[in-house]
Amino acid sequence: MTRARQDRLLGLLLREPEWATAAVLADALGVTPRSIRSYVTAVNARVPSGGAVESGPQGYRAGADAAAALRASSEAGTPRDRLHTLVRTLLAAPDGIDVFETADRLHVSPATLDADLARVRGLLGGTELTLERSAARARLRGTEVAQRRLLSRLAHDEMDAGSFDLAALRRTLGAQSVGAQAFGPFKTDLVAELGGLGYFVNEVGIGDVVMHIAIAADRVVQHRDLPPDDRVDGDPARRAVAGILGELTERHLGVRLGGGDREHLATLVLTRVVAPGTGAPRGTAGLDPEVEEAVRAVVDEAAAEFLVDIAHEDFIERFALHVQNLRARAREQTWSRNPLTRSLKASYPMIFEVAVFIASGLQERLGIPLLDDEIAYIAMHVGGRLERSRRADGLLTATIVCPGYYELHELLRSSVDRSLGQAIEVVGVDTRIDPEWAAIDSDLVLTTIDPPSPGDRFVRIQPFLTDGDIERVQAAASRVRRARRLARLRAELERYFSPDAFLHGGSADADEEAVIRSLGSLLVAQGVIDQDYVERTIQREQLSSTAFTDALAVPHALGMTATRTSIAIGIADPSIPWGDGRVQVVAMVAFSESDREAFQTVFEQFVEVFSERESVQRIVRRATDFPGFLDELVAVIDG
Repeated sequence: MTRARQDRLLGLLLREPEWATAAVLADALGVTPRSIRSYVTAVNARVPSGGAVESGPQGYRAGADAAAALRASSEAGTPRDRLHTLVRTLLAAPDGIDVFETADRLHVSPATLDADLARVRGLLGGTELTLERSAARARLRGTEVAQRRLLSRLAHDEMDAGSFDLAALRRTLGAQSVGAQAFGPFKTDLVAELGGLGYFVNEVGIGDVVMHIAIAADRVVQHRDLPPDDRVDGDPARRAVAGILGELTERHLGVRLGGGDREHLATLVLTRVVAPGTGAPRGTAGLDPEVEEAVRAVVDEAAAEFLVDIAHEDFIERFALHVQNLRARAREQTWSRNPLTRSLKASYPMIFEVAVFIASGLQERLGIPLLDDEIAYIAMHVGGRLERSRRADGLLTATIVCPGYYELHELLRSSVDRSLGQAIEVVGVDTRIDPEWAAIDSDLVLTTIDPPSPGDRFVRIQPFLTDGDIERVQAAASRVRRARRLARLRAELERYFSPDAFLHGGSADADEEAVIRSLGSLLVAQGVIDQDYVERTIQREQLSSTAFTDALAVPHALGMTATRTSIAIGIADPSIPWGDGRVQVVAMVAFSESDREAFQTVFEQFVEVFSERESVQRIVRRATDFPGFLDELVAVIDG
């Protein structure tokens, strides 16, 4: 547990570049500030420079070697190191291991090894493997595919946030695993070959497939090949990819894969990391009509529920191909990891919520249970569609004030359009030396002369635009957008809060369901929701954690069925466990049908406010009652 908390401390510091006090970090991890100081000492000891975490008067922040410390292998003999060694030993011994001999070899007592075997049993859920124990012998029983699935689980346990890490993979497979140094060139050539076939390659997920290729190569060297699968002989797409994998594995790793392994790995490639382009070979099955129908129905429902522009034929076709591959992965229980899951959830909560809604619909229609990483891939599809269909009226308007001198104002406008056209739209140019400043109503005023009084929307620039000018305009545009968003949020929130829907404190070990029921009971008492809404909120939480930041959870039900929109607030000090982390603020939101348009404003901007560590601590420390909470929240919003 201590090692895991040290890693989580590093993860928190890497995600947030600002200084953080020991008290703030302690709240996030659910420990004392003294423990934070000991964790920092231990983390710095992982790297020769001792520079994983910097300390200063303002607290702690990630140092130059923080990422290296996070990847550093655990010390030999630690529980996780022993566990992985024990699993490798069991997988390498078809006839089982002698418990007492293995305990001696690992320099632990038989009782300790028995405890480790119990932990191995805990890893076997969903792998179709069983651990048999007979007197002094222990043995893993199950198919070769199931055994590889267990190795994959161990490798992901070693890796941070699902990203591919060769050092972590070697810790899982053992230091003697084949060709670890060759996997960089292997991956480069694989991407090139797939591109040559006409496929678009998903670089986010390809590391996961390379991991499976490493596992396959290691098992083949141990004479643990997969048998051929007669069902795939007629698929030209799979045959083409299988041929590439066989050739590259022999060239780079010196391992000759059998037909079964080539077919298995080709299936992983086709269902995880490629999308067919115009020249790609097509499989014989094509797009399953059942999948296409389900996707079309779910996308239409999501578009209507969230008022998002995603119901387009090109989106539905591409997404249906993804879902078809997703269903194949679900059947094989070979889920894809997504290293962007956490950042997508924190940065784009609205898009992630649409993805959860779609995932719920797919689970209902196609029976596909989806993990957070797979939901994140759906969010990437949704976000890509919304980005392509985003309207130009999201741009800020700007007026250029540049006293006329030959064509100087025309050159300046051209420079602004060229350098800032994606951020602002120039709606006017005033060439007078004494413009009517009060009559200029654009969002920004870019002026080469000093305005009569300063303001957030006035940006002083040079007649010949410089890099510094561009940066100042971009910063001003960001400030204006944020101020506008938060102003809308403040107006909305003041309507939705109630003194009767506020809790402070509570049990430090309360789980998600208990907190949801406590906050839900306050909204039920107000007649805002019924008990069914509370149960559906718990079901939504089970689909994917609503902890969108390291401090805030926003539980809610799928479906806007409240009689009116209302928010119940719970403040936890110290933090409470939620999902894979801990939170200090829980905002249970009940949305009504009439407030669909407010959903995006409230949801995304509320999460944005609580993504700032200092803002969270200010609210938590001072909001001991409802008036204090509202005062602090408004103060934070107003800056």
